[in-house]
Amino acid sequence: MPRTYRAVVAAVWPVLHAWGRLRVVGAEVLPSSGPTLLVANHDSAWDPLVVAAAARRRRQIRALARSSLWAHPVLGRVLDAMGQIPIDRGQGDAGAIALAVTELAGGACIGVFPEGTVSRGRRLRARSGAGRLALAVPEARLVCAAVTGTADIVRFPRRPRLEVCFFVPAEGAGRSGGSPGELAERVLAEIRLRAPVPGSR
Repeated sequence: MPRTYRAVVAAVWPVLHAWGRLRVVGAEVLPSSGPTLLVANHDSAWDPLVVAAAARRRRQIRALARSSLWAHPVLGRVLDAMGQIPIDRGQGDAGAIALAVTELAGGACIGVFPEGTVSRGRRLRARSGAGRLALAVPEARLVCAAVTGTADIVRFPRRPRLEVCFFVPAEGAGRSGGSPGELAERVLAEIRLRAPVPGSR
């Protein structure tokens, strides 16, 4: 793992472990090497850090993150040093997907939040990017992360109870037939069974 990646995870770990009471379930299903596509729900801006911390003993996660984060020069340099991949949300960013496919095929662990943005109590449809990656690199291991409790991190003095549950999706494992969008929807549906949208309406 790059030094910056390790440093950022180490910096947030005390908050997530001591304050957030982070519990990790099923980490053993996340391969320690080889092409891996990690798909997670997105209920808080903290989710990428929480998932990275939960996987810290197994893998570096190279997440597809919205390109607007790179507008902040310092943050952009940190994200680059961590190996994150900028993507223009909702623009069909073929360049970002192509880079992710190349890195995934080369053995990286690519992280995707198929909802594309923080849920904020809404049920969102899955975007097709996760399905496109899964179908483009069929040899990649497909793993889900159901993340709960992150929406409560900022509700001080209420302590959150964080949990990341890694699992292999039943529906997503069969990738033949159907479109990338349908595959992404099936995988997201399995994740949401374990991690319902907080305050969904």
